[in-house]
Amino acid sequence: MINPSLSILITRWAPLMFVLLWSTGFIAAKFALPYIEPFNSLLIRMLATLVVFAILIKIFKAGNITAIQSTHQMVVGSLVHAAYLGGVFAAIKLEMPAGLAALFVGLQPVLMALMALTFLSERLSFKQWFGLLLGLLGVCIVLLQGQGLENINISIAALVAVTISVFGISIGTMYQKRYGVGVNLLTGSFFQYLAAAIWMGLLTFTFEQQEIVWHPHLIGALIWQVFGMSIIAILLLMHMIHEGKTTQVASYIYLVPPVTAIEAWWLFDESLTPIAIAGMLIAIYGVYLVNKNPTA
Repeated sequence: MINPSLSILITRWAPLMFVLLWSTGFIAAKFALPYIEPFNSLLIRMLATLVVFAILIKIFKAGNITAIQSTHQMVVGSLVHAAYLGGVFAAIKLEMPAGLAALFVGLQPVLMALMALTFLSERLSFKQWFGLLLGLLGVCIVLLQGQGLENINISIAALVAVTISVFGISIGTMYQKRYGVGVNLLTGSFFQYLAAAIWMGLLTFTFEQQEIVWHPHLIGALIWQVFGMSIIAILLLMHMIHEGKTTQVASYIYLVPPVTAIEAWWLFDESLTPIAIAGMLIAIYGVYLVNKNPTA
């Protein structure tokens, strides 16, 4: 669907574009969730995304995929979209602070490295393992500085939800690397979001009241979540998984909390201390070590 030179250009800039887009997730949620319930918000997002992907498939004449391939893509959608997003939103709904939820999600690169080593035989050098741990340290510094965590009571249900989120995106990334090779990105993504929409429909009609206040903040957030995240960011993620090792792709997750902190400082006047900036630099250096000369 794209020529080789454009593919090389996308591969080169995909990590930067992905981090910038993915980092806006909590920002968009902060704008939207005062006016809508979490699972209902995700259901609307998934349905709108399905419509856009159907149009893109028609425009670009994306090829069909087999029944087995569509089943694999629906498994990926259940894990990467439904389990990950649903878990994070549920944890926040259960009163887990968004920063702490992001910290738990920050465990994903290390978990992904262990799973990739076990199931995909992707081996890392000592410097890459050190980079993963250094990135995790940087994320911890960014998210925990200045917070009185001793006063936070986290429910078991919230911990279960965020655990499902972390394992969902980790297993889903590995599954896509193993079973998603050769699948058209547009058609594959359509089936991913179809599965996610089914899950979100079951969750919202089981646990929520579908109450919506159509505020401009909600409308703007939904539009951004559909086009910025569910389409562009996810296509970039799938492209990176196809072109690189899963551990290297997962390491970019470390850059999301620092970038989100900068965005929150800019948009919501949240604090950005020298300690947080130091944590950002540590996380960036950790990701650099993971992706520099990525041969074991």
